[in-house]
Amino acid sequence: MLINETKKRVWHGKVRVADTFFRRAVGLMFKPSIDYALVFLLPAETRMNASIHMFFMLRSIDVIFLDSSRKVVDFRLAKPWRVYVPAEAARYVVEGPVGMIRALDVGIGDEIRWVVTEEKRKPLPSPLGIPKDLKFGQTNGSLGLSGAKTNEEKA
Repeated sequence: MLINETKKRVWHGKVRVADTFFRRAVGLMFKPSIDYALVFLLPAETRMNASIHMFFMLRSIDVIFLDSSRKVVDFRLAKPWRVYVPAEAARYVVEGPVGMIRALDVGIGDEIRWVVTEEKRKPLPSPLGIPKDLKFGQTNGSLGLSGAKTNEEKA
């Protein structure tokens, strides 16, 4: 969820964070549909760090540029195959579906806050069987396992 603290407006969509180099590099490229906002956490507050490209984007998006105090320094509708540089230095960039800016009634100087939607990841299956009959033993002051057999070994 995105919240315009200044105007008390809320956008009730999902919010994800791009906080690694890889997540920032990929962003929303190649997405056939965009149903969430992506907040880019940038390493420094500059105009060039906050610039975005729309290469390989399949549709237009709304973009909000925020300074380190999360105040809007620029915003716009970004169209595919263009480059955008904010009017002022920015530390955060929020990209989302068209209509997000209108829903938040964004204006220069507005303070924007976000609540990240928890991403549920599927657990990875263990390649090993689950140990049964674990026995802990102590040898020379260290703790170890002994006599552990996997389900496959018991069958």
